Amino acid sequence: MTASRSATVDEFLEALLGKDEALASALARSESENLPAIAVSALQGRLLTLITQIAGARRVLEIGTLGGYSTICLARGMRSDGVLVTLELDPHHARVARANIAAANPGAHVDVIEGPALDALVEMIETGSAPFDVVFIDANKDQYPQYLEAVLQLTRAGSVIVMDNVVRQGAIADDESTDANVIGVLVALKAIAGNQRLFATVIQTVGSKGHDGFALVRVMT
Repeated sequence: MTASRSATVDEFLEALLGKDEALASALARSESENLPAIAVSALQGRLLTLITQIAGARRVLEIGTLGGYSTICLARGMRSDGVLVTLELDPHHARVARANIAAANPGAHVDVIEGPALDALVEMIETGSAPFDVVFIDANKDQYPQYLEAVLQLTRAGSVIVMDNVVRQGAIADDESTDANVIGVLVALKAIAGNQRLFATVIQTVGSKGHDGFALVRVMT
C-alpha cells in the first residue's frame, strides 16, 4: 500500500469512528503554538485509550508529553480515581499540554512534570513510587534503553509498557544503521527480547504517520 493510500484509509477510518472535537482542538492549539506535528494519530490514540481501559489502569506513566494529545487519550481510558504522570523536557510544550489537558477534561488527574525524564524517573525510583499499571514511552529514541531500565523498576507483574516509533520507516532492520535513534530503539528491543520477565510483540503501523510501529510489552513477573 502506498503512503498516500494508507493515509487516505486513516482519514476514512477516523471519520467513520467519529471526529473528536476535544482532540482536534488540542491539535489545533499545538499547531498554533508551533509544536512539531509528531503526536500519535487519532487511531493510535484510540489504541492507547483501549490499552488503559483493558488494563483497568489507576496509575499511568508517560515519557514525552509534547502537546498532551496522547496524554488525553491515555487518561480517558483510566479509572476515575486514576493518576497519570507525564514527563516533558520542554517548558513551552508542557504549558501547551496543560492547557490542552484542562480543556479536554479527560477524567483522571494528570500531573505534568517538567525537566529531563531520566532525572524524574530516578527520583521516582529513589522515593519508592508506587508501580504504574501502564507506561507509554514516546520521547528521545536514543534514550529508550535507559527509559526501559528505569521503567522496569517502576512497574509490577501485569503492567503494560508501550514504546512508540520503534520501526523507524523500516530502518530498525538495517544492521548497518548509524542513526542514534535507530540504535537506541534496537538496543531497547534487544533488552526486551533477552529479559525473561517480559513478553512482547511489535506491531508495524502505516497511515498518516508513515511507516512505523509500536512495541507492546507485558511484565510477567
